[in-house]
Amino acid sequence: MAAVLSLRAAPIAGSPVISSAKPKPKPTLRPSVVRCTAQEAGPSTGTSITPPPGFKAPEPKRFSVRPDKLLDIIGASLALPFRLGTGAFVQGYSVSFVSQDAIPSTQYAMGIAGIKLKETSKLGPRPEKPIEIYEFESCPFCRKVREMTSVLDLDVLFYPCPKNGPNFRPKAIQLGGKKQFPYMVDPNTDVAMYESDDIIRYLANKYGDGTIPPMLSLGLFTTLTAGFAMIGRSGRGSSYTPSKLPPLPLEVWSYEASPFCKIVREVLVELELPHLLHNCARGSPKRQILFEKIGHFQVPFLEDPNTGIKMFESAEIIEYLKATYAIQ
Repeated sequence: MAAVLSLRAAPIAGSPVISSAKPKPKPTLRPSVVRCTAQEAGPSTGTSITPPPGFKAPEPKRFSVRPDKLLDIIGASLALPFRLGTGAFVQGYSVSFVSQDAIPSTQYAMGIAGIKLKETSKLGPRPEKPIEIYEFESCPFCRKVREMTSVLDLDVLFYPCPKNGPNFRPKAIQLGGKKQFPYMVDPNTDVAMYESDDIIRYLANKYGDGTIPPMLSLGLFTTLTAGFAMIGRSGRGSSYTPSKLPPLPLEVWSYEASPFCKIVREVLVELELPHLLHNCARGSPKRQILFEKIGHFQVPFLEDPNTGIKMFESAEIIEYLKATYAIQ
């Protein structure tokens, strides 16, 4: 399902500020809405988007790591102990163990030694349109917000803003008036705001039950551990790699705590590829949606409406993105 990128015009307020510290701006209302395509958001290469010659999507391989990506996955996995799995489970998550026969084959459930996990969650109101966030992968403040969207099981339209990116970093500064990330726009309410803690609180109240997970409510400790979580990746997902801007955003099924998803997100950000991310942490009903759609659940899963390619496997997704969108 393709999405149209939306950009909101707003006056530039004062000089740009490079910070996520105080003073904290209050949420602002953006009553005027300007719609445009991805190509109108910034410079265009004028190059058509085609998959690599003879490309064939790989078969999904559950719980496998390609040998050349082992160190990448280990480095990306450091987030799990530092963040205590925040973003791995949907709000209100609960699990029970049932016999394999108790769950029909048409229903997604993880199986272990003849026993299946029946997972449920308690979600808040669902936004009609995806939340829009300008951010980049290696920013600890941005990670905090991504974790909250995973906990709340929200679909998010991400506009990657890597350093020296020609498209969405300048647009974010134009819209909000500051060189500061993350910057969130909620097209359902026309609320736009900075400050990771304010964004987390807004999302919790609007699309959850108001509860903020402990690891997202500890102030400086939260920010420090979010930064430590990315030590193993040495700043990946922060600098721009010249690329073709796609006419339509890519779609990714993912969740924040997965190391396999993280290494794919790094490349999406570096190539400045806008993408609609379907969060599907444990307990998410979207696991069943993907299971019915593909006949299999595994993340990350990429859908590229610009080429028609649909594929699993993080290592091969990375190769596909670079071969299709990077300017050699």
